[in-house]
Amino acid sequence: MAQPVRYVEDHASGEGDTKVPHVLDNPALASLTGPHAHFAEKRGRVLRYPLDVSPWVALPDDPDAGDWSDVAALVGPGAEVALAGFTGRVPDGWEITFHVDGVQFVDDGLAATPDPEAVRLGPADVPEMLDLVARTQPGPFLPRTIEMGTYLGIRRDGRLVAMAGERLHPPGWTEISAVCTDDAVRGQGLATRLVHAVAHGIRERGETPFLHTGAGNTRAVRLYESLGFRLRRSTAFLAARVPGQPDRGQAL
Repeated sequence: MAQPVRYVEDHASGEGDTKVPHVLDNPALASLTGPHAHFAEKRGRVLRYPLDVSPWVALPDDPDAGDWSDVAALVGPGAEVALAGFTGRVPDGWEITFHVDGVQFVDDGLAATPDPEAVRLGPADVPEMLDLVARTQPGPFLPRTIEMGTYLGIRRDGRLVAMAGERLHPPGWTEISAVCTDDAVRGQGLATRLVHAVAHGIRERGETPFLHTGAGNTRAVRLYESLGFRLRRSTAFLAARVPGQPDRGQAL
């Protein structure tokens, strides 16, 4: 059984009891105002990725009524808004359509190393990647998610059977995501090897790997602990529907 985890304290202390927010507290916002700024669609203080890249909408740390109005204007009435790491309350009239408690892990001694069998995946591989994601459900992966960073895969008999890659990119950090393995090859350590390989590329850039998983996904939690990740904080992932009827032809 995995040993009890401890939190890594990444906050810089301010005066008195005040703590300065860390970029990993709001990683989608830090990404879209940093290395992923070229993806950002913006209204006021609210940003989002293009719908075929990532579902995440980034709110400021202290969203007010005006910010929520900007969210509604940005995505449209009746649309779903996906929020990563948001622990506040949505406004009255907004329907929460999805909520899961999550945990955030950071590199704390990961044995990052390249893998000779891992190949870099590109646009031509996206149909296979989408198929693998659909069968294994590692989390959001869309037709242009591959543009967010490097994705590596392992093939057997020409077939993509495992992959992992990079998603959110706050300054100095890169999220490892879409870690998935075909049922036919589970238990062979492919996910571990790919996490090590993706982490190696992140470290080579002078950045630090981090990742998220569901708090109730004990299998994944134990795996990441065993690899050298340390639990940094609890978080949440939710989706909420904007009040109102969608415009004609609007895709949800």
